[in-house]
Amino acid sequence: QVQLVESGGGLVQPGGSLRLSCAASGFTFRLNAMSWYRQAPGKERELVARITRSSDKTNYVDSVKGRFTISRGNAKNMVYLQMNSLKVEDTAVYYCKADGPRYWWGQGTQVTVSS
Repeated sequence: QVQLVESGGGLVQPGGSLRLSCAASGFTFRLNAMSWYRQAPGKERELVARITRSSDKTNYVDSVKGRFTISRGNAKNMVYLQMNSLKVEDTAVYYCKADGPRYWWGQGTQVTVSS
């Protein structure tokens, strides 16, 4: 069955960095664009970053531009989110999503930015 398993979350101080990973299985990974979303307490889930199937195009929400980088490795069925210069407002559960007519979500990984 389809699985998206996120890892790499944790507690980090403001200004720190984290790298999230998402391991995909059960579908043809290279045929799906991939996205990272996040949901903070009391807020709606929002799109953070998206990458096309061949990595030729990426998109970011304005609040993370210049700080976050999405990438993927089709040979390993992996998608990543490098997060630098983290801010308290980046605190959320981060979700990996496989985009397309059929789409799937991971279970999420908690990122907490706090001093």
